[in-house]
Amino acid sequence: MKFEQSISINSNPAAIYTVYQNVSDWPIWDPETEAAALDGEFAVGSEGKVKPKGAPVSKITLTEVTPDKSFTVECNLPLCKMLFIHELNETGEGTDVVNQVVFTGLLAPVFGRLIGKGINKSIPDSLKGLKGYVESQG
Repeated sequence: MKFEQSISINSNPAAIYTVYQNVSDWPIWDPETEAAALDGEFAVGSEGKVKPKGAPVSKITLTEVTPDKSFTVECNLPLCKMLFIHELNETGEGTDVVNQVVFTGLLAPVFGRLIGKGINKSIPDSLKGLKGYVESQG
């Protein structure tokens, strides 16, 4: 099961990627995140924790990192993996930011219905927060 949302930001991919790399600052611009931390560099294999609004703390792992282009955060659920895929696509006028949430595994349909729809509804607020923060940084 997959959910996808996007937004155009008047900035270059490198500036947006720098904001993403500052994991502990995610709550500043993302109204859906109460706390976030990464133990180590913003690199494949690094682990950390995220506290989403109204949900318990979740352990995260960076499973894909391509500087200034994309990164993927993985959370494990019982018999399911939840992937948060972030892509930065440069356009002539800025950057299109695409966020996907993908559920894989035996219980993916169950978790997709239980929590996926709520996450999908919150993605636009996160993207709007990112856009406002990045564009205000100039």
